[in-house]
Amino acid sequence: MRILCALGAAVVVGGAAPAVTAAPAVASAAAPEADLAYHGYASMAGGRVALRMTPRSHGPSGIADATVRLRWSVPLADRQRLPGGCARSEARAVLCRTGALPADGVGKTITMAVGLRGAPSEVKLEIHTVWGGGAVDRNHRNDRQKVLVLDTGDTYVF
Repeated sequence: MRILCALGAAVVVGGAAPAVTAAPAVASAAAPEADLAYHGYASMAGGRVALRMTPRSHGPSGIADATVRLRWSVPLADRQRLPGGCARSEARAVLCRTGALPADGVGKTITMAVGLRGAPSEVKLEIHTVWGGGAVDRNHRNDRQKVLVLDTGDTYVF
């Protein structure tokens, strides 16, 4: 018995009765592409970090939602008041939904102030997309940021 395969169909040759079995059709839709970015600023005074950040899709597609991780180099204080759409995910990190991001457009600004454990003189803030709404993002230079924030009250732009 010989089996020939071509273009997703298998044909069995030989034996009592020839049989033809067609493989099920599989749709292969390409994922949309969206270049996600985060622009904003952070400042720290008295161990409290103020953050204002606006998510953006530079296109070519928009997305219905995405998730961004904000991770600090020192643990957050135990009690935090986080904005809607944000939740603490670990001792040093918060996850936030971006909401819908239109193609080549901006989303809703995320604003928060978090307290840090202890009294650090500086903190490194890492901003990173962890879920892009099913879109492909080929440019990770603008959706992965690291910002050094000193406890001076100065504003650091990213």
